[in-house]
Amino acid sequence: MSFEIKNCQLMHFGPHRTIAGRIVGVVRVKIAEEFLGTFTNYTLDLKVKADVGIVSSEAVRHALLAHAARQLNKLKVRHQQRLPAAAE
Repeated sequence: MSFEIKNCQLMHFGPHRTIAGRIVGVVRVKIAEEFLGTFTNYTLDLKVKADVGIVSSEAVRHALLAHAARQLNKLKVRHQQRLPAAAE
């Protein structure tokens, strides 16, 4: 079983409609996965957020990509857990 992140791209971001200081956006992630001999390439659009206040756009991009990385690490851990073996 393999799970590889091929590419991450910040698609768009902007201020939250009601929460001051919060920035929301979408990160598109390309993933290649091999499971039981089947190879699959797919994309995920992750909703990301960061409470950064008023900072430069580069700091906002960094915070949003860091949030996406945390989400992807959780997903990767779930995919790497061993499947339970059938009782013999």
